Amino acid sequence: MSSSDAKSITVIGSGLIGRSWAMVFVSGGYRVKIYDNQPGQSASAITEIRKQMEELEGAHMLRGHLNASQQLALLSSYDELAQALEGAFFIQECVFENLEVKQSLFQALEGLVGDDVILSSSTSCLVPSNVFSGVQRRSRCLVSHPVNPPYFVKLVELVPHPDTTAAVMDAAHDLMSQVGQVPVRLNREIDGFAVNRVQAAIIAESWRLVQDGVISVKDIDLVMSAGLGMRYAFIGPMETVHLNAPEGVEDYMRRYAGGLTRLLASFGPVPDFCGEASKKIVDELCELIPNDQQTLTARKERRDQLLMALSKLKDQH
Repeated sequence: MSSSDAKSITVIGSGLIGRSWAMVFVSGGYRVKIYDNQPGQSASAITEIRKQMEELEGAHMLRGHLNASQQLALLSSYDELAQALEGAFFIQECVFENLEVKQSLFQALEGLVGDDVILSSSTSCLVPSNVFSGVQRRSRCLVSHPVNPPYFVKLVELVPHPDTTAAVMDAAHDLMSQVGQVPVRLNREIDGFAVNRVQAAIIAESWRLVQDGVISVKDIDLVMSAGLGMRYAFIGPMETVHLNAPEGVEDYMRRYAGGLTRLLASFGPVPDFCGEASKKIVDELCELIPNDQQTLTARKERRDQLLMALSKLKDQH
């Protein structure tokens, strides 16, 4: 696909997630129009993207078949929404996580684009039936929830509105696959989708174990990073179960279902994440990783570098 005949996608919002989506889409050869309602912000976003792409190219980690200059040529910035929407077949919303703001935006979008344009939200916690409640033709609406940072963690949850058509879900799945993401389909909406529900279960039990004095903050992180996470980076919990007994999942459950049920019944109530009982965890974590901006920024950069290396390794397998 040459830049002259590339199809257009509009990204609304030029923050971290908006910039990441723009980089993902241009890596697949799509022309991307970035819009932000703060004048000059979308242009600044392209400056930041240019810097990131040049660094990625230098590290041989730039995604796609086009070089950085070719991908950057597919990007444009807009301060006027109507101009940014012209010619787009897919719109990815990336504004901040406020229900009323998203509802108003999608209601406005419907009056500015044709009926065949897909409207997609990046929301991480708002269900589609609420996000798109003001849209008349909700059959072309869905949530495409990325995992942060989307450029290196390729999973995208596709969550339908109750009215979303199968054709729209298929089109979104095809698009995400084409640009190198790994889309998963939810058959219906549910609070937290799949990623955040699984993540919440892990956080809650980890928090309880530390809070109850069973294990330290440092060591519970090692349980995941040096233990479970080693497997889960390549195979999921279902395949793990299937491979952990000589004759597969039914054999596993015959052997271990009783113990699994006993453990689950012993889990405590939802922890108090912000009360006095959590102070020990906060103090312990901040002693390990001080919460000043310089330290946190350095740790995030380290995280991204490790995710880049892991992404490259997964691509080879």
